Formats: sequence, C-alpha cells, structure tokens
Amino acid sequence: MSGRGHDHAALHYRGDEELLAVAVPFLEGGLAAGEPTLVSMEPERTELVRDALPPSARVEYLSTGDLYARPAAAIRSYRELLAGFVAGGAAGIRVFGELPQAAIDTSWDWWARYEATVNHAYGEFPLRSMCAYDVRTTPRHVLDDVARTHPFVATAGGGHHTNTGYVDPLSFLTDPRPMAPLPIEGTAPLAELADPRPADARRAVLATAPVDLPAAEVDDLVLAVSEIVDNALRYGRPPVRMRIWAGAGQMVVSVHDTGAGPADPFAGLLPADRSIGGRGLWIAHQICSQVTLHRDETGFTARLAAGRPW
Repeated sequence: MSGRGHDHAALHYRGDEELLAVAVPFLEGGLAAGEPTLVSMEPERTELVRDALPPSARVEYLSTGDLYARPAAAIRSYRELLAGFVAGGAAGIRVFGELPQAAIDTSWDWWARYEATVNHAYGEFPLRSMCAYDVRTTPRHVLDDVARTHPFVATAGGGHHTNTGYVDPLSFLTDPRPMAPLPIEGTAPLAELADPRPADARRAVLATAPVDLPAAEVDDLVLAVSEIVDNALRYGRPPVRMRIWAGAGQMVVSVHDTGAGPADPFAGLLPADRSIGGRGLWIAHQICSQVTLHRDETGFTARLAAGRPW
C-alpha cells in the first residue's frame, strides 16, 4: 500500500481457523512489503497469531489493556504511533486488532463512535487496518454498528471487499442513538440539580461520592462534570438538569439541556478546536471511565461515569 488514506476493514470470524485465514496473509503481506506491521489483540489470540507466523517475523505486538482504556486516548496513541512511522519513512502501515471483550460488553456506545471516527482521524496516514469480531461472542447490535463503521470487509486468503452497508462518519455520529440505561440508573438519584453553576456541580459530586471510589477518580469526575455543566450553560439551552447516582465503587452523572448539543460530530474523540462544547467533552473523554452522548427530541445529554464496570 502506498499513499495516504485509512483502509479500514472488518473481519467476522467463528473460530481460530477463520481468524488465522485472514490475519496471517494480511500480516505476511505487510512484512513482505517492508511495512511496519502490528498486532493488537487480547493475550490468547495474540499468542495464536504469533505461533502461526515464522519466528523471525518482525511484528510489533501491542497490549490491548493499555491501548484501549478509552477511545480518545486510543486515537491519540495511534496517531502518535502512525506519525512516527511516517516520519521514519514508512510508505505503508498495517494493523490487525480487536477491541477487548470487556469494552464491547460494558461501553460499546463510545467504542462504536471510535470505530466511526478513525475513518477520519487516521485518514492522513498510509494505514491499512483490520478489526476482528468473533460473531460467537459479539452481540447483534454491535455487529450492526460494525457493518456501518467499516468501509471494507476482509475474507480468507486476502479477500477485501467494499462494504455496501458502510455509513460515512458524519452521518453515523449525528444519527440519534439510543442510550441504554446503566443498572444504577434504575435507582433514585442521590442528587438532582436544576441549572447548577459549575461550583454547585463540583460540590454535589464531592458530597455524594462513595467512600470506596478512589480519590483520583472522584477528582477526575469532578473536573469532567464541571466542564460539561459549564458547556451546557454556555452553549446549550435551558433548563439544565444534572443528576447523580452512586453505589459501591461507581458513580454516574448525567447533564441534560434542551439544546442540540455540540456542532462537531467528533467532539470528545478528537482534540477540541473552536467547535461548540469541544473542550469539555475532550477532557471528559480523557479521564472518565465511560462517556455516553445522546440526542433526542428533548435535547442533549452527556452521561459520565467513574469506577467499576457496570
């Protein structure tokens, strides 16, 4: 591969044999072309791929645990990595990877936004990537989003086909998406504030934080909530409503206003420029355990979470 442009393909597989039938030719093709060639998978499948390649294969293996902690951080890390390869003279780069199952199971919404955003975020690089999804363990609604966020589909032996179900990132990110309630939201909120100032929001989070939530995570949530409330007051439309839920080792805060939300569909996942609400969402995406954005006929909601998976 040469020239710029992210070639982003999805692989649907049902077992080790099907996975390797695509991964091995793809990776060997990158090595034969002298391209930086990377694998980012969970440990079990990393070893499966490693064992299927020659011992001399100069493949770089990345840890999914570190890389995929948060979508915005993953995009930032990959962009830095890709820029380094290009600066070193790479005319093509290959990445074969997967999202951790925990990310799919507990926070798919913002990873769906990630899969759409990388079509734009990596567009300046000579990158060819494949994202593997095991259809035995991946929920149907996730596979539906995978089909809408990958321009190509990979098949055994090097097959590479245009995906007719692909939706461009701007359309995908601006389409209304359902916001599945987190289990803790089935309980009564511990606090509910109307048109709070940022200082009020900060005090409310501190006052309701569970004792078993690490102080650093509480501090991060305080900062993120303050930024989101400030955004809602500055750029949203009143009334602004903030609600807080807290339980053992977890905390969830939602901020709703009756406006349309940020104008930039990539807000939060890419560095803020001058777009409305971009800075606060960018900060929240860097430090919260989960961020969900939702638009409907009532307005715009940002839901921020800290602590253990839900």
